[in-house]
Amino acid sequence: MIAPGEKNRILGIDYGTVRIGLAITDPLGMFAYPLTTLKNDSTLWSKLRDIKREYSVKEVVLGYPLKENGEVSSSTLAVEKFKNMLEDKLKVTVHLIDERYSSELAKDRILQTTVSKKKRRDKNLVDKHAAAIILEDYLAGLE
Repeated sequence: MIAPGEKNRILGIDYGTVRIGLAITDPLGMFAYPLTTLKNDSTLWSKLRDIKREYSVKEVVLGYPLKENGEVSSSTLAVEKFKNMLEDKLKVTVHLIDERYSSELAKDRILQTTVSKKKRRDKNLVDKHAAAIILEDYLAGLE
């Protein structure tokens, strides 16, 4: 249940064929926080529905992978397909956000904040931080 004065939250997604990084806004929709990383397997849609319900997600921000020159790639087409599935299965508005450099920025952020070398190489950690960077970019564009 959403408390008075709180908005429904926005979910950020860094899509991958193996793992999907997730980030969520705070209850007021001002900040993005890394949430979790899900396996892209047969359990994905039920887990996404649970997260949508638990966090009262009203919108999704999905990283849109473009080539360095701005052209589409095979990854771009996979994300477009995933976007359509999100809209159909979760009944949410999905915004595509250029995600170039999000994984590199996530790795830099982890390097600066994580002491353990093992944790720095954790791809799950990179994916959810990349989702947070995608969501932060979207929120910055709303200001």
